[in-house]
Amino acid sequence: MTTRSKSGIFKPRHIADLAIAASSSLHHALLVAKDPKGYKTASKHSKWVIAMQEEVDALHINNTWVLVPRPTNANVVGSKWVYRTKYKSDGTVDRYKARLVAQGFTQIPGLDYFLTFSPVVKASTVRIVLALAIINNWHLHQLDVKNAFLNGTLTETVYMEQPPGFINPSAPHHVCLLKKALYGLKQAPRAWFQRLSSFLVSIGFVCSRADTSLFVFKRSSIVLYVLVYVDDIILTGNDEKVIQKFINRLYQEFAITDLGPLNYFLGLEVTYTPNGLFLSQAKYAYDILSRAGLLDAKPVGTPLNTTELFTTHGTPFHDPTMYRSLVGALQYLTITRPDLSYAVNQASQFLQTPTTTHFQLVKRILRYVKGTISYGLTFDKPTQTRLVGYSDADWARCIETRRSTYGYSIYLGGNLVSWSAKKQPTVSRSSCESEYRAMANAAAEIIWITHLLRELHALPLTQPTILCDNRSALFLSQNPVSHKRAKHIDIDYHFIRELVSSGLLHTKYVPTKRQVADIFTKSLPRPKFEQFRGMLRVGPPPLRLKGGNSP
Repeated sequence: MTTRSKSGIFKPRHIADLAIAASSSLHHALLVAKDPKGYKTASKHSKWVIAMQEEVDALHINNTWVLVPRPTNANVVGSKWVYRTKYKSDGTVDRYKARLVAQGFTQIPGLDYFLTFSPVVKASTVRIVLALAIINNWHLHQLDVKNAFLNGTLTETVYMEQPPGFINPSAPHHVCLLKKALYGLKQAPRAWFQRLSSFLVSIGFVCSRADTSLFVFKRSSIVLYVLVYVDDIILTGNDEKVIQKFINRLYQEFAITDLGPLNYFLGLEVTYTPNGLFLSQAKYAYDILSRAGLLDAKPVGTPLNTTELFTTHGTPFHDPTMYRSLVGALQYLTITRPDLSYAVNQASQFLQTPTTTHFQLVKRILRYVKGTISYGLTFDKPTQTRLVGYSDADWARCIETRRSTYGYSIYLGGNLVSWSAKKQPTVSRSSCESEYRAMANAAAEIIWITHLLRELHALPLTQPTILCDNRSALFLSQNPVSHKRAKHIDIDYHFIRELVSSGLLHTKYVPTKRQVADIFTKSLPRPKFEQFRGMLRVGPPPLRLKGGNSP
């Protein structure tokens, strides 16, 4: 036998990952050319000069500001250019974007701004709307608002310096009195959302009370859903003609770009299959691995080792900022990867003072991501629409605080729409108590989902069900018992009894070997982990994909 060592080859062997090999070289080449950091660098390249001119033209057309003499007793906010190369989901360049932003950190609270809060759509709401679109065979449309924040009207008086490189030669010492909101201002997101929500309400939409970034239009048999995430909009409904009329109405009010069928939304890649769609974050996962320098790491089968227990003791990690950055990125990756939830939750508990052991935990998670980089959530058309939740808890999992870890997963028509993996805020005196508290948290999420589905006019006829593998907790939820081991449990956890007794919720026993929520409470051996991962409908892309542009 001729081996590598006998042939004098001692370099490590790199096995290509076919799931990303096609786009890795291209994406690596794109990362080499970094975006400029300031105006002086950008002004040397024609592509950025054109992008800046387009931005300034759009600001003038929108009447964003008027030039006025510099005030003597008012604060003047700084301005700067921000440059970003926009990529498509396959890693190719989409466009070059130059954005003029206000330096919001120079604003004075109570003078330049007051209220700043602006809601964004919840990830669970997005998955629920996607599941309903698959159930009803509706098309998903994606819209983008050009310079969205410029549509917001300011109620405060804000002065800003003229844009670098575009100072008016006839009035070089004047400043911009802002009439419209600008990116970077503290109140800009709120002003834009108020402008958009007011318009949608004026044409017949109703703002959801369960999620204020969701708007529903219902007239006779026509139903439309609009999801808003800052300047990205998802639109679906049961009447394509009405949807097109609504898009045309938006054209008249805002500068809208119709991106066609939903394809790439907030880093989520949507691929259509014959029976539904596949939701993944492969490009985002690749970016995380590239940032961590683990593109060539050896993959592992599970995100955590079953024998590892994490404490606050150990050698402090030399770069806590890097640790927090990677964990934050992994938290966003869990939008389509529930199999990472427990491991990421463990890593998130040590953000304050991470140790080298904790960083090894993060590296193992990333090695698992490396081997499953193309994995995502599958949404299929169900045979029946039911709301089912799995609830589980691992008693006294934390060896330092002895608090329990709980988790739940909720399915709508067999499609996973919501899940959680968290440490309970208080210590439980028994496994029954920890399981009972976990059921109460799962029930609260199910009730929120039922409120949302009722507003979407899609509430299933059957009552929702919670499946638990602890008979004592089930008995406690179904019977108003008074026991010395349960009398100290907070009253707010007992609301699950009222739900069960009133017929709004059904609780049922499930064997531990079928308790899929177990994956959110502890690290599991590989066979059991892969079994529950499959039950979560997490896996590689289905075969025979149609492509992202086919509805």
